[in-house]
Amino acid sequence: MNDDLPRLKRPLLVDREDEVDPSLAEAVPELADGRAMQAVALLATRRGSAFGRFATWVFGALFSFVVSVWAWNFVIGLFAANSVLGGVALALVGLALLVALVVVVRELSAFSRLKRLDLIRAEAVQVALGADIKAARVVFAQVTQLYAGRAELAWGHARLVERQAEVMDADALLALAEAELLAPLDALALREVEEAARRVATVTALVPLALADLVTALVSNLRMIRRVAEIYGGRSGALGSWRLLRRVFVALVATGAVALTDDMLGSFAGGGLLSKLSRRFGEGVVNGALTVRVGLAAMDLCRPLPWIAKARPSVSATVSRALAGMFGR
Repeated sequence: MNDDLPRLKRPLLVDREDEVDPSLAEAVPELADGRAMQAVALLATRRGSAFGRFATWVFGALFSFVVSVWAWNFVIGLFAANSVLGGVALALVGLALLVALVVVVRELSAFSRLKRLDLIRAEAVQVALGADIKAARVVFAQVTQLYAGRAELAWGHARLVERQAEVMDADALLALAEAELLAPLDALALREVEEAARRVATVTALVPLALADLVTALVSNLRMIRRVAEIYGGRSGALGSWRLLRRVFVALVATGAVALTDDMLGSFAGGGLLSKLSRRFGEGVVNGALTVRVGLAAMDLCRPLPWIAKARPSVSATVSRALAGMFGR
């Protein structure tokens, strides 16, 4: 240590002529967090308590009982006053019950179709792990039977029938079915995902209403999931779509994929671009990106086969295609 240097025994105070005003300092940019999609994820994954489910069942049963008694008394009263009006009321009540029965049957059929896709996909995963050619041919037959009546897949179905005898490897057989049957369906499903992401991002960025982005995100995601399921042969009803939405968000929350940061969008937005633009724009991009993740997860759950030879679409590339036309490249 050099002893010639002066030693400071007191704190050094430096007077500045210009006064510093904290109010003039530049605000720290806030990163968009996609509140609308976060709220949709919370709504879809929320599971009520046992008491809440019991209370819902009790009030639902009470409401159904009251409506049934009221309808019965209404029809009996009309019959007592006028037999013609009573007959009309009885016919209308019968039609209402028939419509309700049709709705229930359609929902049960939708659940059955989704379960069928799950079973085929589970068997395909086991085949891919075990490389069993006999089991692969069973899965192959199930997939071809599933899409046998689809007019847009007639050419691919014909090619499968011609080439299936040539393939003696389990993975190659499933890859052939994926290339000929699922590739066109993947393109259609991806188009639905991009359209939903574009719609959610546009409403979030341009509509200043508080609940508009939340409602748009919920409706768009439900519609997107329903269309994706329909494309892959698992056409679902209202309850089936909601159940599938719940499954998608449960899977995303379990993997932490619902959270999306500015760094994860760097390849699309160009680094810190989101922090330099308006917050509504950033919210729109993040909500659109989260919608893409929901759509890709829905494709994973609705495909009868896992991704074998074909690569799974990436989030960044799908977001770029979905939002490039709206915000510019």
